[in-house]
Amino acid sequence: MRTPTANLMLWFLGLLPSAIFLTTSTAIEWSSTAASLNTLGRLTGVAGLSFFLVAAMLSSRVPGFDKLFGGLTKLWFTHHQLAAVSFLLLLMHPLLLAFSGMAVSLDAGISVLFPANNTVPSLVGWLSLIVMMVFLAPSFAFFGEPNYQRWKLLHKLAGVALVLALIHSFMLARQINFAWQYILWTLYTGLALLAMVFRWGFSKRSWFKRHGRLRYQVVGASKPLSNVVELELQSQAQQERLVYEAGQFIYFTPYDNQLTAGYAQEHPYTISSAPEETNLRIAVKDLGDSSRALQSIQIGSQVRVEGPYGAFFPSGDSRESELWIAGGIGITPFLSRARHFAGKASKVDVHCILCVQDEARALYHDELESIADRLPGFVLTLHYFYREGAINTEFLRAHCPDFIERSCYVCGPPAMLGCVQGILRSSGIPKNRIQTEEFNLL
Repeated sequence: MRTPTANLMLWFLGLLPSAIFLTTSTAIEWSSTAASLNTLGRLTGVAGLSFFLVAAMLSSRVPGFDKLFGGLTKLWFTHHQLAAVSFLLLLMHPLLLAFSGMAVSLDAGISVLFPANNTVPSLVGWLSLIVMMVFLAPSFAFFGEPNYQRWKLLHKLAGVALVLALIHSFMLARQINFAWQYILWTLYTGLALLAMVFRWGFSKRSWFKRHGRLRYQVVGASKPLSNVVELELQSQAQQERLVYEAGQFIYFTPYDNQLTAGYAQEHPYTISSAPEETNLRIAVKDLGDSSRALQSIQIGSQVRVEGPYGAFFPSGDSRESELWIAGGIGITPFLSRARHFAGKASKVDVHCILCVQDEARALYHDELESIADRLPGFVLTLHYFYREGAINTEFLRAHCPDFIERSCYVCGPPAMLGCVQGILRSSGIPKNRIQTEEFNLL
């Protein structure tokens, strides 16, 4: 299934209850301004709840499922879109109902928002909306950069908001035709509950002996740069060794009591080892309290890994011409693929451009240069910001004249990603030949 098709199916699920609502509504429900506003208010409630449920269905984080959507980062983006649409629709829901009352009188409109007898359905609906505001607020840029762990904790309120919204809907029982209401909400709620049960229960176990949360141990650590550590991890049950592809990532949870931060907290890290290696390797850059603490994690520490996630590269060994553009720690997914190619002595046509501030920050430069020396078809080019400024079209043309004909893969800081994507698109490369990895998982 291609990514656009998978996304369209999600939006179809979100819109289906609204379509049924409209097809089962009667002419009298649109016969006046007040009636039309009331109908629209009920419709936004139906649509908001259905999009909320579909967004909840995506919360399971099932390894492999994200590949249908181009990787977990892109799946989370769709999840965020669905949740944002749901939130806006649910905000409109009481307002439109109030406007329908105001078409009769001001007191009637106010009584819709704040019933004099404080009816339970109304109170439950308001409580659901307030809880939704609390857990969604940190996701919006207006409130600044969110704290990852606080954001995760607040997101657990999503289940509370969803339950309250369903209670509100079932108590009123007038949003959709009676039979359809129970069929749809039961089906959608069942799917959302399955996702949550998997996330908080089944995902904590290994399944098929290659997915889920697997037990590993830190058996080695190297420092390719002063602020980067590459950890080597060994499975504690060899038959449960993670199966992955180059370019994918995992959620990593350390259990080292001597860590100054991040104990038992999961964070995503890209796999830097080749898929055929016995042990697993991840590269961690000092970018915050938890990643800083991991720079000195104890050898022998117990850890959990969950995954794999992502769909950066096509499955299998591609024979197409590829252009890799990496910035800083963004070299990690390319390193995994380069090590894979080198280990198999594959026939490749790859041009890798590593963008760094200066020579001292050229992460894995020596290893990549060694691979380029012994692997025909693998070319490495260094781009230094201090000397050449931001990467541009002229640089690409000078070092990779046929870059327009290649499939392009880009990973690095957001500013570099935006710059490179602009260059590639303005050069005539279609969007379907440009693959990016932003690692924005909030």
